[in-house]
Amino acid sequence: MTQMIRMLVLPLLLLASVARAELPDFRDLVKETSPAVVNISTVQHMQNNGFQQRYGLPEDVPEIFRHFFGAPGQGPRGGEQERASLGSGFIVSKDGYILTNNHVIKDADEIVVRLNDRRELEAKLIGADESSDLALLKVEAKNLPIVELGDSDALEVGEWVVAIGSPFGFDYSVTAGIVSAKGRSLPNENYVPFIQTDVAINPGNSGGPLFNLDGKVVGINSQIYTRSGGFMGVSFAIPINVAMDVADQLKEKGKVSRGWLGVVIQEVSKDLAESFGLEKAAGALVAQIVPGSPAEAAGLKNGDIITHFNGKSIYLSSDLPHQVGRVKPGSSVKLDVVRNGKRKKINVTIGVLPDGDGAELALNNASPKESTSNRLGVVVSELSDAQRKSVGDGVVVRDVKRGPAAFAGLVNGDVITMIAGEPVRNMDDFNKVVAKLPANRSVPMRIVRRGAAMFIPLRITE
Repeated sequence: MTQMIRMLVLPLLLLASVARAELPDFRDLVKETSPAVVNISTVQHMQNNGFQQRYGLPEDVPEIFRHFFGAPGQGPRGGEQERASLGSGFIVSKDGYILTNNHVIKDADEIVVRLNDRRELEAKLIGADESSDLALLKVEAKNLPIVELGDSDALEVGEWVVAIGSPFGFDYSVTAGIVSAKGRSLPNENYVPFIQTDVAINPGNSGGPLFNLDGKVVGINSQIYTRSGGFMGVSFAIPINVAMDVADQLKEKGKVSRGWLGVVIQEVSKDLAESFGLEKAAGALVAQIVPGSPAEAAGLKNGDIITHFNGKSIYLSSDLPHQVGRVKPGSSVKLDVVRNGKRKKINVTIGVLPDGDGAELALNNASPKESTSNRLGVVVSELSDAQRKSVGDGVVVRDVKRGPAAFAGLVNGDVITMIAGEPVRNMDDFNKVVAKLPANRSVPMRIVRRGAAMFIPLRITE
């Protein structure tokens, strides 16, 4: 009996030993890299006028009430207040350059960096880039420990990664996980192809390094997806290749210049792919060309589908801004596009991304002249002069009845500018194009809705 138990237990012990051997050991990695990881705290000075500032206390309020509510300079409720924030960062040069997140140091009056040896140094902000959420700091010191930089482009999904930072103020905390995905696009973050991981990241980890198993930095921990305020298994890091390009520009110029194509794009859905005659749903669909942009100068047109940018495939529309933003302005690149079912190559000279967004297009006060299309189930009218100045040519939707238009998702106020690749300049064009539309086949319709151009698939069933 004893012999049988031994025979059963030995294989299990062997399997456990093999499993332990296959799991990564992070001890040496942490010892070698943690000295270059720093804790960052900031102070913001705010003049607090106590109750008067917070609740609008009148100037002529009796002094006795000021005593209770804290007039300026009286007691803890008045006078100057300080607010500290906490984050992480890492040293990228021996003479004291440090990378972190912009949101860690934003609006700070003082930035204090605490090193692994407990030294505290005041840091100077060299530059910050809100679009990528990155900031470059500088402390006055020599021969500092530095991280070794890796190649985030070579990172693979499923690869082990390690984060070191200060979650909730706990210095030099180490967490580990794997790369869950690459090239993630997040809302309002068009120019960063985020690395998604399941590494535990919490408040205070922001700005800290993400290491691969070689002990090289491949990302900067930046954001988490959460419904509770804490870690839920989905974390995002800025690729180090993107971060160092930003850091180099901040160091050299104090600001970041990004490439600009000048197009409004949208995803190619299955229905849109069918309407454009594509074999699969892929690419970035050009919904609008910005006037005076590099795209206009190169001859791109509304309805073009960009499938490759400088030789790299564009599978999702969100892939395009990532690629364009990293190109040096003034560089010439090649685009592969599909136009009216035919493939074309277009050379474009990339411009500089301008500051700010374009104003929304006005879509009010249409002229009273209307036309009803029974084939689509929609009532349209000519554009007013003001609308035509903002939008260009087209017809505005006044009423959507039951039919193909409603099924396609048209709503009142939409401006139809193109159907099945043919321009709709006015109601005459609209009626002619609609009359010859094929039945039981999807065609693309370009509309402008609240200032934003987009394509939607339209199918007439007769």
